[in-house]
Amino acid sequence: MRQGNTQPADEVKGLTHEEYHRYGRQMIVPEVGFDGQLRLKQARVLVVGAGGLGCPALMYLAGAGVGEIGIVDGDTVDVSNLHRQVMHTSDLVGEYKVESARQFIERLNPNVIVKTYPVRLSPANAFSIFQNYDLVLDCTDSPFSRYLISDVAVLSKLTVVSGSGLKTEGQLSILNFNNTGPCYRCFYPSPPPPNSVTSCKDGGVLGPVIGMMGVMMALETIKVLTGFWNDDNFQPFLSIYSGYDKQTLKTFKMRGRKPQCLCCGGSITKDMIVNGEIDYAEFCGVVDYNVLSPEERISVEQYKELLDTEHILIDVRPVEHYNVVSLPNSINIPLDTLQRIKTKDDLNFDTTKPVYTICRYGNDSQYASKLLNDNFGLKTKDIIGGLHQWSEKVDPTLPTY
Repeated sequence: MRQGNTQPADEVKGLTHEEYHRYGRQMIVPEVGFDGQLRLKQARVLVVGAGGLGCPALMYLAGAGVGEIGIVDGDTVDVSNLHRQVMHTSDLVGEYKVESARQFIERLNPNVIVKTYPVRLSPANAFSIFQNYDLVLDCTDSPFSRYLISDVAVLSKLTVVSGSGLKTEGQLSILNFNNTGPCYRCFYPSPPPPNSVTSCKDGGVLGPVIGMMGVMMALETIKVLTGFWNDDNFQPFLSIYSGYDKQTLKTFKMRGRKPQCLCCGGSITKDMIVNGEIDYAEFCGVVDYNVLSPEERISVEQYKELLDTEHILIDVRPVEHYNVVSLPNSINIPLDTLQRIKTKDDLNFDTTKPVYTICRYGNDSQYASKLLNDNFGLKTKDIIGGLHQWSEKVDPTLPTY
């Protein structure tokens, strides 16, 4: 953790001469004003996640003059992040994201105090981190984190600005506003099935889309901190952004806090979370990919020995993935297409030949093989580790993504 610079002595009404100059064009916006700028300077904001959402949110909050910003993220910068996580740079690949973000903010606005937490937020550390802040931005991408952040925020009496994004769409809302608005559990009492949750890694995300959501999160945060949103005018909402074909933003009114909500209603307590009595992993569920026996799987090295034999190789990734990179002579039948096929004749490949399945990492291919074996009586095998293992152990000229 790091403390920022001490304040200079040339303050007038709470702002230094440099801050008057830096924030002048923002302070003359009626919705912010001088008092709003002071509130921003006095605010302490925690951003959980320094990725696609967190980067633009952090950039604009720091630029706007939020006095103290905490950043929680246990991941490191990866080159695959950089198309959307524009706060980070190629020379910092392998560095903690929180450290990269800290360096960026210091260069952008040295008036901001930055505290970094290079850890994954957990039930054990969340309360001790949250207690130092006035508002939380949820810039994470998993149900586990969203429920944890929401529960801890309710019990810590903190407002949460929450955003998400996938492919070309995003969502935005403000939760537990002034400790009276609905929380994440009020919106979603039960998590989605774990096999229905698609990550950016699997589903993809367009950089400007996730950037739009992060910028909108920063704006909603500024509205809360400057007092624009208050108990008289705030209504719970869910905004849905679509980047294609024409950009649209639709905002829906949401119902208020639910008395039967487990957290808002008092059934979940701080001690229960800290002591591990609330198992977020079990509540949100984990996808079990291990659905095949060892005899129904082969290694990439074993498959290499079969390349010159008569067989069928089915790549079960979505067509967008298949078009990026694929093995020669493979055929593309996405898993969701296989799941809709009713008869063996509709498979449209020679089922008398040995059949193998492959995907990106060797997860969906297991489901595909089990489906083909159970539904159509085949003896399909999947390739362990998928294309990534093939590139790593057999053919390094095959690009990975």
